[in-house]
Amino acid sequence: MNYADGYYFGWGWFLWLGFIMLLFSSFGNWGYSYRAHRKFDTLSNKDAATILNERYAAGKLTREQYLEQKSDIAAA
Repeated sequence: MNYADGYYFGWGWFLWLGFIMLLFSSFGNWGYSYRAHRKFDTLSNKDAATILNERYAAGKLTREQYLEQKSDIAAA
């Protein structure tokens, strides 16, 4: 067998290089989209009272705003 004219020493390496790059990019795209969806899916698990308490603890709301919004949530 003479491999000098085949896929081993000719332009066949270019085909294999393209295939390997496509494989790596597919796995990279899958990993990125998996992490992005996982990140945004965890944000929706909080209820309104928890988010309100966190905003009040961070100082983004005054006491009056907090009590008003807390009563609105309790009425809903």
